[in-house]
Amino acid sequence: METMKAVIFDGSLRYVEDYPRPAAGPGWVRIKVQLAGICKTDLEIMKGYMGFKGVLGHEFLGTVESCDDESWIGKRVAGEINAACGRCDWCARGLGRHCSHRTTLGIAGLDGCMAEYCVLPVENLCVVDPDISDDRAVLTEPLAAACEILEQLKITGSERIIVLGDGRLGILCAWALRTVAGDVTIVGHHPEKLDIARWRDIKTAAGMEGMEPGADIVVEATGSGGGIAQAMDLCRPRGTIVLKSTVAIQGETNLAPIVINELTVVGSRCGRFPDSLKMMRDFPDMPLERLVTGRYPIDAAEEAFAEARSGPALKVLLET
Repeated sequence: METMKAVIFDGSLRYVEDYPRPAAGPGWVRIKVQLAGICKTDLEIMKGYMGFKGVLGHEFLGTVESCDDESWIGKRVAGEINAACGRCDWCARGLGRHCSHRTTLGIAGLDGCMAEYCVLPVENLCVVDPDISDDRAVLTEPLAAACEILEQLKITGSERIIVLGDGRLGILCAWALRTVAGDVTIVGHHPEKLDIARWRDIKTAAGMEGMEPGADIVVEATGSGGGIAQAMDLCRPRGTIVLKSTVAIQGETNLAPIVINELTVVGSRCGRFPDSLKMMRDFPDMPLERLVTGRYPIDAAEEAFAEARSGPALKVLLET
């Protein structure tokens, strides 16, 4: 049996050198992973989220090593993380990201990319242009999640937009929204992260004090259960709240303002990789590399995860 180096979670985080190397079945590819990013979802999995056990990771850049379509071999790629069944009604409607039979790279039923190799359906792959640097390309997945907002909402450009949360996803949402709207403010609690977030006149605020309510759109990316209450306080009547945080709301939260103010609440998750890569090409000055705050070899995964859990960290990468 062929083996590989991998970072696994089986109740505890471990680096191993003898994990079974995956095989690419019909219609699938095996990818030699170059870089993998540590995401907040990986940290939540270690707390029990989704009950996942296996190889962690869903953000990567790599090269196709094996595929039954030889034209893919050697291509530099990123890959969408949801492997849909392709047969159900949701898939027929083009909603494979919501297929009830799907597996998800490093999250549900499919070993992830914090390893020397991972596998995905060939239809999930996107070729990465050679002029996109490695540190930008490995952020294709989280930037796609930010671009999802632009697919879900019709934004005219005149809206006043507030993004709650100065983590990597909040910053990416603010940057993506700034490409179509002129008035974007990001609210956070970490001065060093707010400094990183500044791009194209994006406004920053350290905390809620002094924040004027009445925003047309509020993006909740705090990663905390209390973010929805803050979003309701800031959103105007008949405005829109976009929920990005995938955390349970602890305790009692008064949702009456949603009804009273006739707010629209939009859940927003994964986005399309072509949209993300196009944004990288169209806005080469978007400072994505700023988000990379740590880099470790795969055998130093425990140290990498420790940094990823620290307050100042944004995006920590593993080199395989």
